[in-house]
Amino acid sequence: MNSAPLYGLVLAGGASKRMQRDKTSLVYHDRPQLELAFELLQQYCEAVWISVRKDQTGESGRARFPQIVDEPGVSGPLAGISAAQKAFPESAWLVLACDLPYVESGLFALLILHRDTRTAATAFRSAHDGLPEPLCAIWEPASAPLVEAWLAQDRHCPRRLLSAIDTTLLELPQGSALDNINTPAERDAALRALRNPSRKSG
Repeated sequence: MNSAPLYGLVLAGGASKRMQRDKTSLVYHDRPQLELAFELLQQYCEAVWISVRKDQTGESGRARFPQIVDEPGVSGPLAGISAAQKAFPESAWLVLACDLPYVESGLFALLILHRDTRTAATAFRSAHDGLPEPLCAIWEPASAPLVEAWLAQDRHCPRRLLSAIDTTLLELPQGSALDNINTPAERDAALRALRNPSRKSG
């Protein structure tokens, strides 16, 4: 079966309310998370965009990247995923949240190696609760009408959506690889763990 072209989407439209500062600008490695996530996806995708809210398009940290504006009236990550699918309906999307500091290039290689185009999506199984991890996943074109049907029911949780549709699930090679960071305390813990990898959970 022929695969749809693989495009990349960095989810960068969040309000970062719990972090109290823009999560895309946080530096865990050697540059801001948004820049790092964008460059990681460029290694594996034919083209890469960032998803932003309409009011974020001119912000200095986001303006220099190709953008897809979030679907209006939709909350959460599905706002970006839905908008990307509508912009390029023939493409599959490798989606990556910008707040995953433990993510490494090898995860994308593994995801693409085991990509199953016969299903609506390919994702890792959370090491914490066994549910799909939607924010480092490949969403095939076949998932687009399922996303729209889900949103039409006023549902916005992408994890529950992937649990409800035909999703290929992979085991994470390292349990904390997709831990997201939402608060200053979690940020500080992540910085300590990245300085001393033996302290990471997992």
